[in-house]
Amino acid sequence: MRDILDELFDVLASRRHADPADSYVASLHHRGLNKILEKVGEEATETLLAAKDAEGGSDAERQALIAETADLWFHSLVMLSHLGLDHRDVLDELGRRFGISGHEEKAARSK
Repeated sequence: MRDILDELFDVLASRRHADPADSYVASLHHRGLNKILEKVGEEATETLLAAKDAEGGSDAERQALIAETADLWFHSLVMLSHLGLDHRDVLDELGRRFGISGHEEKAARSK
């Protein structure tokens, strides 16, 4: 069974070379990596702010955090697509780290 990330990956790939006037994803690719990175940064900031509001916040504030996180993930997937990378590589990396202490993993990266 395909999951939503696989489906979204296919949609992003199909829209990468679409007409920028007809597709938001195509317009991001057309404007280049710097614009995509700008959007990732913007969504990361909005996610952080929403998280601050969600801590001890209302259901609406917690839902806003979910929506902002979805925006961040979406734009991160556009970034990976633009660079010719596959979201499954990120999932594989997370799988590789599973069961490894965060302290051990971080120490291994610094070597």
